[in-house]
Amino acid sequence: MKNKFLLLALGLMTLSTYAQQDLFNEPALVSPEINPDNTVTFRVKAPLAQTVSVSGSLDGEHAFAPISYEMEKGDKGIWTFTTPELPSELYRYHFSIDSVRTVDPSNPYAIRDVSNLSNIFLVEGGKADMYKVQDVPHGTVAYRWYDSPGNDKKRRMAVYTPAGYEKTTDAYPVLYLLHGVGGDEEAWLGSGRAAQILDNLIAQGKAEPMIVVMTNGNVYQEASPGNGSSGFPKITFMLPNTMDGKFEETFVDAMKFIKENYRTKDTKASRAIAGLSMGGFHTANIALNYPNTFDYIGLFSSALGVPRNGVTSPMYENKDEKLRQQMENGYELYWMAIGEDDMDMILRGNESFRNQMDEMGMEYEYVETDGGHTWNNWRDYLVIFAQRLFK
Repeated sequence: MKNKFLLLALGLMTLSTYAQQDLFNEPALVSPEINPDNTVTFRVKAPLAQTVSVSGSLDGEHAFAPISYEMEKGDKGIWTFTTPELPSELYRYHFSIDSVRTVDPSNPYAIRDVSNLSNIFLVEGGKADMYKVQDVPHGTVAYRWYDSPGNDKKRRMAVYTPAGYEKTTDAYPVLYLLHGVGGDEEAWLGSGRAAQILDNLIAQGKAEPMIVVMTNGNVYQEASPGNGSSGFPKITFMLPNTMDGKFEETFVDAMKFIKENYRTKDTKASRAIAGLSMGGFHTANIALNYPNTFDYIGLFSSALGVPRNGVTSPMYENKDEKLRQQMENGYELYWMAIGEDDMDMILRGNESFRNQMDEMGMEYEYVETDGGHTWNNWRDYLVIFAQRLFK
């Protein structure tokens, strides 16, 4: 009888082992493999494929540009490609197998950007160390639902509280951090690595401990796709109410929730707002319409020049008058950054806005960097901007 139980146990162990292995019990491919010289090798098994390529941010000078490289077929139908040496950065990529986009089956780490999934990897030893989870005190990220009467629905936001928030009775300053078109309340936490950046900056004493509020700028949604009552809708890039003034009009609902539910320093000097692309457009207009609310304003590749096809809103009226009022009320920092290779309409829109500020003598700081409308720029901008706040 003992032998029967032993054989049964061994059989179950064998089944369990096989269940956790590749279906055909083949050793898993290593992909991506970050080599000692910071080149990166990709591998995928596709024995019947005619063409395989890898696409993504695989060029150090043009990170996140849509660059594709053909992979070479080798033994057992394994396709490979090795990049040149890559600088420290967080990279994303995907495969194309006979023109069909797919993620890397050997890499479980992926991020959704609008409706596309891309794998990610990180090359250490430089600025990307700021995006890593390091051995430092960690803050807490919570997804919170709040009432938004202006939108007649409950909506979801993400809130980062710094390490130690739960153990103290201290009040903290607040940064409202807004995403771009097609994004949601998860964007800055995923592609933006906001929690890791704040953890590391605060631990290094380079940034003040702060609460960071990441709202969903698409007021048509309750929450990011799959997290609202609509279930699992088809994900689309442009939604109703995009840049039509409704988000700016109802932003007070989010601020009210934060004030009532978190220990915040309820002063202008302790509030900041920043955003990328559409979020930069939202930031500029929220700052205009609530001109004595924020002492720190950050526009990251702001979509100020994007045409809105005749959309009108009280939020977008009397811009000169609102801007002048904001200037007269005063503020600590108005910071703008953009990549020199950004889209022409966005570059022109930002130039026009700066000219308007120049004409009335309104102070600001302007930074033009390499690159374009990309997450690697926006992460850099957050690292810089966060260190300037609440000093």
